[in-house]
Amino acid sequence: QKADRARAQGLIEAMKAMRVAAGGSNDQQVAAPPKPKPFTKLKRKQFDGPKNVHVEIVDTPASSVEQPTTPVEQVPTSPVLLDENEDVKDSWDIESDKEEDKSEESSKDKDSMEEPEMKRSEETVQVKDNKKKKEETESEESSESDETETESETESEDEHESRKTDAERKREKVIERIKKRQEVAEKKRSVDELRAAVVCVLGHVDTGKTKILDKLRRTNVQDGEAGGITQQIGATNVPIDAIKEQAKIVKGFSQLDLKIPGLLIIDTPGHESFSNLRSRGSSLCDIAILVVDIMHGLEPQTIESLNLLKQRKTPFIVALNKIDRLYDWQTIARKDIRDVIKAQAANTQLEFEQRTNEVIVQFAEQGLNSALFYNNPDVRSYVSLVPTSAITGEGMGNLLALIVESCQTMLAKRLMFSEELQATVLEVKAISGLGTTIDVILVNGYLREGDTVVLAGTEAPIVTQIRSLLMPQPLKELRVKNAYVEYKEIKAAQGVKIAGKDLEKVIAGLNLRVAEMPDEVDLFKEEVSKELKHALSSIKLKERGVYVQASTLGSLEALLEFLRTSNIPYANIRIGPVVKKDVVKASTMLEHDSQYAVILAFDVKIERDAQEMADNLGVKIFQADIIYHLFDKFIAYREELKAKKREEYKSIAVFPCKLRILPQFVFNSRDPIVVGVIIEAGIVKEGTPICVPSKEFVELGIVTSIENNHKPVESARKGQEVCIKIEPIPGESPKMFGRHFDEKDFLVSKISRQSIDACKEYFRDDLVKTDWHLMLELKNLFQIL
Repeated sequence: QKADRARAQGLIEAMKAMRVAAGGSNDQQVAAPPKPKPFTKLKRKQFDGPKNVHVEIVDTPASSVEQPTTPVEQVPTSPVLLDENEDVKDSWDIESDKEEDKSEESSKDKDSMEEPEMKRSEETVQVKDNKKKKEETESEESSESDETETESETESEDEHESRKTDAERKREKVIERIKKRQEVAEKKRSVDELRAAVVCVLGHVDTGKTKILDKLRRTNVQDGEAGGITQQIGATNVPIDAIKEQAKIVKGFSQLDLKIPGLLIIDTPGHESFSNLRSRGSSLCDIAILVVDIMHGLEPQTIESLNLLKQRKTPFIVALNKIDRLYDWQTIARKDIRDVIKAQAANTQLEFEQRTNEVIVQFAEQGLNSALFYNNPDVRSYVSLVPTSAITGEGMGNLLALIVESCQTMLAKRLMFSEELQATVLEVKAISGLGTTIDVILVNGYLREGDTVVLAGTEAPIVTQIRSLLMPQPLKELRVKNAYVEYKEIKAAQGVKIAGKDLEKVIAGLNLRVAEMPDEVDLFKEEVSKELKHALSSIKLKERGVYVQASTLGSLEALLEFLRTSNIPYANIRIGPVVKKDVVKASTMLEHDSQYAVILAFDVKIERDAQEMADNLGVKIFQADIIYHLFDKFIAYREELKAKKREEYKSIAVFPCKLRILPQFVFNSRDPIVVGVIIEAGIVKEGTPICVPSKEFVELGIVTSIENNHKPVESARKGQEVCIKIEPIPGESPKMFGRHFDEKDFLVSKISRQSIDACKEYFRDDLVKTDWHLMLELKNLFQIL
């Protein structure tokens, strides 16, 4: 312990001596600067590390030997004050420390221990005070900086807001308003208020689609019910009363609580219009009737319709039509179809079962379970088959009852009436006395006279007002000249005809929108343009191909699909009548491939000046109302064009052939050479130039005639033995058999780059694979690049 104490004492005295020396020199050089007022911000001096560490220890006098451990331990206390998280002491803090040290050394007695102890505590208190003050100033500064930051943020937000144009702010308000309106409409929907279901009738040609609808309509007209079934625009509206009347024969139907107001059955020409009638994203159809002829089963178009239904995930019911065609079928009117089938003879029932099972198997091949509706184990996973006869009306009640039942159970949520408008344009028609009108299927919401509507147009979106909403009168009065009744307001779901201005250029197959406020018009215009752009951009065009025009988006899609399956490329598309600019676009194909300088106009008008321009430029315009006619016209034109080109290039195209001379059949050895040959490979025809490769490619002349069994033929193929006449090339000396060539030499056709290209382009179908192999062999022989 004594040794430790002595060591500590020595250390302290040495440090004291150093400190006094340093203090004295400092005193002489620098007068201590005045202590600044608190809260004044000063430039900070950099912290020099351990130099200041010794400031505290100087005060410890020699008499503190009895407690040597304290000063040694005290060494790290000064950096503890300068914690990492705290700032380095300001310059005036350090200076004041130094001043205090010096004054203490000169004035205080070094033997007393209490005073320095107190001094140290005072110093630490002072340092703490200084720290507190500093922290306060810093916190104040930081709070001030936070305030300024938040102020600057709000200022920048304000600037951003002010930078926003009025148009953008208005647009946001409009979007917000429309969104709120949709939310309100969505909240109001309930299962208690349903709209009429939209039903599509699909099937193969001649399965009885329209006949089924005729039966539905005719029944009620015959019964003379006013307000019965109304034939609507592109759709038949079947009110619930008419359904009750037809379906009362069905067992258990009278107990049903009917909430649905009726059915809107769209009579469409099969699959093509179904694709037309889909509003983008969601199909217009709620449920479909797929008509299948029980005698023929599933036919190509039925399968096509089936695939469309699968794609769109539309629920459907199958009408097994034409049961009256079954052998020995006895018609029993106005009875449940189950009873009608039971009442038939055993052989008829057997045939019905057989044919039904065949249809069930065909559905299974398409990946669908199906069963007769009264044997259906699970409606959601099995397709229901309803036997019907559109001629006798048997099974029609069951069909309607099943549709209504499905609508009220499986589709109830989908059929909840919403005030949010959903309407699709079916077609655009010109009607005398009304001008151009549009037929619209109103699926949800209301349409009112005087509404501002926004529609897709061929050139730009069309904004117009509804001049009148028209619906046909009940059927019995259709003979009256004024066949339409005007309505002020129409509630979904209905088919309606709209009369108004500027409807000539409307595109059918897209949605219609109603602007409730004037500031919504521009927003809807944008939406309509986007919708059309999206619909057209999904169609992939080729660089070279025909120019396609159609009246509606649906018919355009159907035509393009048909062209795609027929391997006819299309380079441009447009909806609307053929005008001059279309002809100019189509004429660009004349430079690339003249067979595609064609406009296929499906169900559209051709402007007179456009037709004149097409005649001058050499562009063909084909017009038809039926897709297949259009296709046939184009194919016929293409064949005609090909025939012309073949005639033109006949003399240039040389078919490859390799001939061996039959020495016993040399009839004339020179001018003309007449010899019998066997065709080793290829095809020889009149006009083929012949040469002998083994004799330095000597040219013999041109084949002018070929005979087989003393009968003239135009050409001969591999393996045939024929007699050929070779006449010399005009202006060249005739060649002679035996001198210029003999029976050991092979004769080949003389081909060139030009002839190969002509064969490839116009005579490809005339040559088989082995002929092309020979062509390649000859190409190498003649060293053609």
